[in-house]
Amino acid sequence: MVAHGTRLQRAAALIGAACLLVTAPVGAGPATAADRAPGSPADAAAVVPVQTTGPAEKRFNLVLLGDGYTAAQLPEFRADVDKHLSVLWSIEPFASYRSYINVWAVEVASPESGVDCDPGLDAPRRDTPLGMGFWGGCNAGSVQRLLTVDSGAANALADLVPGATGANRQIVALANSDTYGGAGGTYATASGGNALSSLITPHEIGHSLGGLQDEYDYYGRGVPGGVHEGGEPSSAHHTVLTEQQMKDQRAKWWRWLGEESESGGVIGRHEGGLYSTKGVWRPSRHSIMKSLGYAFDQVGREVMVRAIASKVNLVQGHTPTAEPIGADRTVWVDTLHPLGGELDVVWRLDGRPVRSAAGARSIDLRRLDVPRGRHTLTATVTDPTPFVRDPAVRGSAALTRTVTWTVDTSVATRPGPAVAPRFTGHTDTGAPVGARSVVHADTTHPVDRTLAVRWRLDGRPVANPGNDRDLDLSSLRLRPGTHTLTARIAGTSGPGTELCWTVDATPATAAYALSEPLRTVDRPGRPVEYVYDGPFTMRLTAKDDQDGYVVSQFRVDGDGWYTYYGWPTDAGAPFRFTPGGTEIDGLVYGKLGRARVVPWDDATPEYGTHTVEYRTIDAAGNTGAAKRFLVTLVPPAGS
Repeated sequence: MVAHGTRLQRAAALIGAACLLVTAPVGAGPATAADRAPGSPADAAAVVPVQTTGPAEKRFNLVLLGDGYTAAQLPEFRADVDKHLSVLWSIEPFASYRSYINVWAVEVASPESGVDCDPGLDAPRRDTPLGMGFWGGCNAGSVQRLLTVDSGAANALADLVPGATGANRQIVALANSDTYGGAGGTYATASGGNALSSLITPHEIGHSLGGLQDEYDYYGRGVPGGVHEGGEPSSAHHTVLTEQQMKDQRAKWWRWLGEESESGGVIGRHEGGLYSTKGVWRPSRHSIMKSLGYAFDQVGREVMVRAIASKVNLVQGHTPTAEPIGADRTVWVDTLHPLGGELDVVWRLDGRPVRSAAGARSIDLRRLDVPRGRHTLTATVTDPTPFVRDPAVRGSAALTRTVTWTVDTSVATRPGPAVAPRFTGHTDTGAPVGARSVVHADTTHPVDRTLAVRWRLDGRPVANPGNDRDLDLSSLRLRPGTHTLTARIAGTSGPGTELCWTVDATPATAAYALSEPLRTVDRPGRPVEYVYDGPFTMRLTAKDDQDGYVVSQFRVDGDGWYTYYGWPTDAGAPFRFTPGGTEIDGLVYGKLGRARVVPWDDATPEYGTHTVEYRTIDAAGNTGAAKRFLVTLVPPAGS
């Protein structure tokens, strides 16, 4: 991830040393007040491109606004943006579709620090650009954690981003606050500095972008939600149906039933959700829509894939279709490039697949020996992601697009101006790419020939059959270390015909520190074991050889991976495990064994030995190998 000028400059210097060739990332620099007419509503704001993957009008634009940060605190806003984005990119499907997203930070200094009614209704009102406030905007009938924003002010600032519109953007407003809070709807909001803040952001985007609903079994913290009333919910991840009814009716998440959930446990039928404790069921024991820290489960992830992909067009450009074309030319399509896998392209002539062009982004009609007359040529672009199982979603415009041409052999292609071979779009060369990323390089399209892209890793040619515009680094199984990747347009040389990236194939390393145990047991062939008879703490730390915030995660007894954030009341404190969990503001954290989320969940201590695994996800997307240790919890003496 490229985050503001300083990191970008450091990354460019690093890559320049490795590759001797640096191509500047696409996009303009910050827009400042001097670029706008004086007296405009947002004339003090600066638009900073944080991540640019393509033209704003062809991308999903994530617009991050800060409120309550004074001029002296704007570096804190930048640090909050960096952390929030790093956590977002560690969560699927954002990790795989990050390349569909431009990120913009709109910086505007606040006259006063902080936001309204923070933390209580008796706290002072603040003079801030976005008028953000807890308690639903200082409403005594609301709840503290509901953090709202002035919609008109938010739109005015977001409108400063050129090419981003209400149809292709998502606004996220960060409040300068350490108090837990956020909201989802047309806009997503989150506090910037709370220990859990960076996990609030993807949860609220789940509401705002995906239309996902809360899986909480309460509305007021600490108060059970009662029994769900009404029929089958419209929510994709809530139901009143049994598993057998879902299968028989092919309804809701029937395609995922029985699978190990990405957020832990098994996808099935787990009671509670939509603020009700009874009478309604969700797919997983916990997911990010129920418990911050876990991932989206497969059901929510499928919804989010469609939501992200529906903001863009899989086909970014193509040979014009308005008039018939001759059979003496090259026809092309440019596609998007997910980080998580390549798109499929199938060419058909009069309905029959052109097998020689399978996966290719261009086709030379002269090689097809097209019969005389008029014919129909199509290119169908499909996202084959395993994150989607519903054929209706797969076949929707979000994941499948078809371009159609009429080919007429009596039409002669007009030569037109010469098209010089050069790269037109590519994975950002200004920051290291991860060892499991898909790297792409698009080219110009002469009508009289097909350009080929040749790839080299550490100076050696890399085989890349089918689609030569994408290279899936995961297929190369790179050894740890730093590598140099180049792409060159075959048969060319000179400016614009070669690209170079640094590949970071070394994950960040993680370490743990525990509070003093009763004893430590170290047996050959087994992970080290720590014995406790009560609460203990765990601190996770990470180191990386590259810039960027590193996300640390842990899981207990094979449950879902949980993002480490310190402790809910203090990001700098270690995570605390107890036999029954610790209640904070109506939620429960750190029960050893089976997770406990609310006070009415089972608090029975699970004595015995538990496996704790931990790992890292670095800024380039590398996931470190999980390591583990054992914790044995014994009853206190005399109990």
